[in-house]
Amino acid sequence: MTSNVWQPDFYDTKLGFVAQYGKEVVKLLASEPGERILDLGCGTGELSNEIAGRGVKVIGLDYSSEMIAKAKAKYPALDFVVGHAQNFTFDEPFDAVFSNAALHWVPEAEETAACIWNALKPGGRFVAEFGGKGNVGEIVKAISEVITDDFGRDADKLNPWYFPTIGEYASLLERQGFRVLFASHFDRPTPLADGEHGIFHWLAGFAGNSFLASFGEDEKQHIYEKIAERAKQSLFQEGVWIADYKRIRIAAVKPA
Repeated sequence: MTSNVWQPDFYDTKLGFVAQYGKEVVKLLASEPGERILDLGCGTGELSNEIAGRGVKVIGLDYSSEMIAKAKAKYPALDFVVGHAQNFTFDEPFDAVFSNAALHWVPEAEETAACIWNALKPGGRFVAEFGGKGNVGEIVKAISEVITDDFGRDADKLNPWYFPTIGEYASLLERQGFRVLFASHFDRPTPLADGEHGIFHWLAGFAGNSFLASFGEDEKQHIYEKIAERAKQSLFQEGVWIADYKRIRIAAVKPA
């Protein structure tokens, strides 16, 4: 799994759109009272709590101990554990595995699919949304140009994200044995909060401790400014940064 140093309070206040958009994926999950559901990559627990409100037993799992600590503090009645998406096990199987905005941080996609398969009951569902091919392409392009042109780094080797095509990911699930029920790869232009500062929040939260992990804090701020300068023409509209999100949303079942 690709590592990132998460700041839970910053994530909730400046990047809250992640959970907000994820509520649409909760609808696709269509949980039933009494079900047992795993929230894979649960972050600070917003969507785990949303799912639990539908009368189900939820366990949230995340790689970040900081995120899990925050989730436990926010929702003490729910169960949260630290774990790896590509290497987890539970004693009891789940009716469904749910994941929002997490799996593009896990390039070990085949191992993750196997873990999800093993965690599900026969007839169990897998419902997820994450970054697909071309996700935040203009931002990635600007980051890559700055660190390559100005610092001579190999941008491809520093890129932490896994953004597959819908064909690649659906085929991966089918090889594992899943029957894919629904799959969509769609544009979702996403306004970032705080006007001109929006892109800086995004970069600090998602790229600063992964893509740019080897740079010092002062250096990062300088890089953020250069990235913003390159991306502004395509992504800054009427005082708001619009991130060029492209998402994969998918639902699959483990045959009974």
